[in-house]
Amino acid sequence: MSLLSRLISHASPRTQSLSISLTLIPSLSSSFSSVCRAEPISVPSHSPPVPKSVPFTVSLHGHSLQDPYHWMRNTNDPDFLNHLNLENSYAQAFMADTQSLQRTLVSEMKTRMPPKVSTPVERFGPWLYYEYIPEGKEYPVLCRRFNTEKRRWAERLLGYVKAGVGREEILLDWNEVAEKYGYVHVGQCRISPDHNFLAYTLDATGGEQFMLQVKDLKNGCIIPRAPVDGVVSLAWAQDCRTLFYTIADENQRPYRVLCTKLGVGNTDDTLVYVVDATDPLSGLQRVHGRVSGVQYFLEHHFGFFYILTNAPMKENMKCSNEGLYLARCRVGDMQSTTWQNIFFPSEDTSLQDMDIFNGHLVLSLSKNGFPMMCSIDLPINVDCKPQMQIEDLDPWIFPIPSNSCTIEPGSNLEFMNSVYRVVLSSPVIPDMIVDYDMARRTFSIVQQEEVLGAPGNAQLYSSGYELDALQHRGIEKVEKDQNVELRRWRDFSDTYCCERKEVISHDGVRVPLTIVLLDRGWVMAFADVRGGGGDDPSWHKSGHGLLKQNSINDFVSCGRYLIDEGYVQRDQLSAIGVSAGCLLIGAALNMFPNLFCAAIMKVPFLDILNSLLDPTLPLTILDYEEFGNPQIKAQFECILSYSPYENIRRGGCHPSVLVTASFNDSRVGVWEAAKWVAKVRDGTCSLCSRCVILKTNMTAGHFGEGGRYSQLEETAYDYAFLAKVMGIHMN
Repeated sequence: MSLLSRLISHASPRTQSLSISLTLIPSLSSSFSSVCRAEPISVPSHSPPVPKSVPFTVSLHGHSLQDPYHWMRNTNDPDFLNHLNLENSYAQAFMADTQSLQRTLVSEMKTRMPPKVSTPVERFGPWLYYEYIPEGKEYPVLCRRFNTEKRRWAERLLGYVKAGVGREEILLDWNEVAEKYGYVHVGQCRISPDHNFLAYTLDATGGEQFMLQVKDLKNGCIIPRAPVDGVVSLAWAQDCRTLFYTIADENQRPYRVLCTKLGVGNTDDTLVYVVDATDPLSGLQRVHGRVSGVQYFLEHHFGFFYILTNAPMKENMKCSNEGLYLARCRVGDMQSTTWQNIFFPSEDTSLQDMDIFNGHLVLSLSKNGFPMMCSIDLPINVDCKPQMQIEDLDPWIFPIPSNSCTIEPGSNLEFMNSVYRVVLSSPVIPDMIVDYDMARRTFSIVQQEEVLGAPGNAQLYSSGYELDALQHRGIEKVEKDQNVELRRWRDFSDTYCCERKEVISHDGVRVPLTIVLLDRGWVMAFADVRGGGGDDPSWHKSGHGLLKQNSINDFVSCGRYLIDEGYVQRDQLSAIGVSAGCLLIGAALNMFPNLFCAAIMKVPFLDILNSLLDPTLPLTILDYEEFGNPQIKAQFECILSYSPYENIRRGGCHPSVLVTASFNDSRVGVWEAAKWVAKVRDGTCSLCSRCVILKTNMTAGHFGEGGRYSQLEETAYDYAFLAKVMGIHMN
């Protein structure tokens, strides 16, 4: 959840250049303002659209709730389509006086972007794979060329004949797909082991019903086959002709694994359960019986399974469900209850994920709330100790520039590779692709995102600078004499101040808050509230279900902190949320209406109670685990207490809000945004509610258009809205 705020004083010398960012946060007083805040804001001469009201009552657990806009659930209703178009027209009229600012912002953002961007090549077998976005285009192109380096002359000659002397070969052009369908969202791409076929999934409507396509890379043609929709994931067998794929049920949950054979004709695909890629139809072996709350993640390595699990160590122990530990067993002993426990995380360290290679095990961890990765040499000798700490495994902690960095794995396709690729990013460091050589324990910066026209005083640092940052993460063992490539990266930390604070919430819990001071006097803050990912499972659990109010209170506490510490003026706070994150913002707007000047809510989950009462919606059953089941009285009353749609206060002033929705959204129904806006207009101050606008993309899905330049236009629209409703004139 991000928070953005306006500085009280003039911008400091540290905030004098780059592009703007904007504000988010909640209010401290629950009383309504006596002066309508919308009076100085220019609004269209005509009133916002008024949808029809159809009586509808929801009765449950002794409560009767009126929902006059329930009819919007039928997206095929012509009245609903007409209403969305009228809302779009009103939003266009409301934003008409910002057109010049929007164009200026788009132009400025474009000047910061290089005309053509590409990913560094990635070796996969004898080929080098990469992507680039051509100049002036919206979407990437997947390419490859034959790798002629470090190969014997006979292999190189064969490569020249086969690949046309290293010429570039275009495998998939997203732009061509977009021209054909009008929309493009490519899900998974999988190259066959012999590099002759490309299997990929394609969403052409925005509804996330991905269809399967297989391309013959020898002739460039799509292989004709019976259509398959709802595909979730793909995997090739070693014979390079057998392709496995999972499909989702009506609740968008993967529930079947099927197998298709290339070149067999139009025969039906086979329903299978696969574990051995060399023997595709060998069947499934069960690891353990299913237990609620218990998870297993397995990786195979030369006769062993390495297992991440939160299962109890003894059968008579209750599952803690609090975190993962690492265990191991021989393939033949998979059913045994006496797995070797390799190590358990310590009190300040949690285990997140793993990846395995021929000679190394890669672990993703969180230490003292900061993400980190390490590699451990394989094989592991754990016979000497019944339980080990991670330090006993002689890990190599991947050095990274600062505590504010996130670290995400790349694709890392080669099992035999000893180099692990990651993407590093932070609010003040443009994204970097870094290769960590796990055998030599060295690293090099492969590529960094280019920012044109960047501040002249942005600092360049060599790779050796990163080593000191480990001391701040509580890592005791730091190799000062590592052989590092002294390639430089660009760091804006001397231009823009990025701070991590801990905010005391209502119950004394410390909530991480990252604050970034930016240009034009703006401050952006990101609140890691309970119920989010956090650094261990307990952080998420303490803000979900019956404890969801903790998430809202954490968000409000972060707003209080920004105001009390002088980061922001009390009357110039705004909030931005996406999807389920809007649940917090919508609830906070109801509970603390004076805290916010404005808010932006994208594809917002606002009608939570009615959605959870409808089991026919795709995600309802899954959401019971996260938010609760309203058929249970205690959970119903908890959800009702904060549901944004049910708790809109009548008669008072309301912050200005931009609500964006997508008509083909399969995750959050478009009606949720439309119902909420209609109810705000119906019940709150008539002047304030004229500054609540709804903009619906009538062709996209939950993730929007996603093109390189269309994203700039969307961002400029958001920024211009905030500048307008906050009364800020931007040069």
